[in-house]
Amino acid sequence: MNNALTLSGEIIWVIGIVAWYVIRYPFERRAKRIRIVSSRRSPSETVGLVSALFGLAIFPAFYVATGIPGAADRPTWLWSIIFGTILFGSALVLFRISHKELGRNWSVTLEIREKHKLVSGGPYRLIRHPMYTSFLLMALGQAFLLSNWLVALAGLVGFAILFFPRVGKEERMMTENFGPQYLAYMERTKRLVPYVY
Repeated sequence: MNNALTLSGEIIWVIGIVAWYVIRYPFERRAKRIRIVSSRRSPSETVGLVSALFGLAIFPAFYVATGIPGAADRPTWLWSIIFGTILFGSALVLFRISHKELGRNWSVTLEIREKHKLVSGGPYRLIRHPMYTSFLLMALGQAFLLSNWLVALAGLVGFAILFFPRVGKEERMMTENFGPQYLAYMERTKRLVPYVY
């Protein structure tokens, strides 16, 4: 295994995770000041959030710090580091734009906030859940940046455990809140990947 390439992938991943937190922090602070009108927080949502955190941050950070589980390491290729950097960078750009578009409507859990509006600008013109798309791009970027099969799988599984049980509940909540306006919005957009799904 090329140690310099492996190390560069790990450094890029760490920088990406720090950048992710720097992007999220001010929005998280602002959101705490806005009153929640309706909440759908549930145990299954907590499981999803914890799974995503474990697969996209805790387990890969443990691997980067310790090299465990080394038995699942794979060779490191330059093309993999370049592609992973592009994917992770794209995830961060989309993550930032999605937060900016949502503004005061953003919430880490399934919540409707005071004066909640239906956002349909920016990336929301094409997909209903660009923040989840950014998580998927992060998981894919992680798989290419970190040279370990289990770490690659952990990010994708963490994303799947968060997204698939949650997205239907989120869309039902939005339909109940916005009615025909949201149904019309659903008809002209895709969930996760523009023009595909």
